[in-house]
Amino acid sequence: MSTRTFRITVRGAFDGLTDEQRAALLADAAQHDVLRAAFTTEGTLTYDIAARPAFVFRFAAAGEEEEDILEATEHAEEAARAWLNERGYGFKNLRSTAEDLSRAPLGKRQRRAARATGF
Repeated sequence: MSTRTFRITVRGAFDGLTDEQRAALLADAAQHDVLRAAFTTEGTLTYDIAARPAFVFRFAAAGEEEEDILEATEHAEEAARAWLNERGYGFKNLRSTAEDLSRAPLGKRQRRAARATGF
């Protein structure tokens, strides 16, 4: 059985931030810039609090079965909630999407490489 790779995106919006919390987020904004976005097992947070209160966590996970994506998505949502709660950040509209990369369509270069290797 092969290992499947999952990409999970958890989106939401900060809610009811105090002036101190907003200042802390602004001070750390460079570390959470979208240009640093990556899907990682521990999760990567991006936001632009100066523009809007939205945030995005990106998680990478793996599983053996197709159903494992559900557990991975639940874990990602829990991790996002925990990060926000540990810092006392209010949030709303938390939602997630997940993609099984083994089911993603191949890009043009990937199709060309697959033909060249005989797959």
